[in-house]
Amino acid sequence: MANAQTYLVIIDGTEESRVALRFAAQRASHVDASVTLLHVMREPEFMPLGAVQEAIRAEAAEEGEALLAAYADEAEALAGTRPQTVLLCGEAGPTIHGYIQNEPRIRALVLATATKGSPGPLIAHFSGERIGQLPCVIITVPGGLTADRIIEIS
Repeated sequence: MANAQTYLVIIDGTEESRVALRFAAQRASHVDASVTLLHVMREPEFMPLGAVQEAIRAEAAEEGEALLAAYADEAEALAGTRPQTVLLCGEAGPTIHGYIQNEPRIRALVLATATKGSPGPLIAHFSGERIGQLPCVIITVPGGLTADRIIEIS
């Protein structure tokens, strides 16, 4: 599936990212597509001691890789294929937007809403004027969907 279209899921450790992952993995398996999991770690604050800053960055990268691996295991169990994982550093919204602009295989950005309150910072970032700037569709999955319901509708 090297040239397959891919569903991009942002992994941040929230239950919303798990809901988006479930939907994307199920949907991709039905349409012969792949899943890519993307985690954006924040750039550490500047510190005059570069070694300390590098240690903090290395620890954050390790945590990000572990998070991606755990979600990749879940996606593989759901869809039968291991997703690609990507770890980037920066501010989430602009970093994700830049990645999408430079990756033509992305079929859809899959995000899940929060179950109550505001829909979430990524949905807020990609709605409004930015939505017209993406070269793919955005799939917004209600965060309160059960695993069984996701299977039914994907």
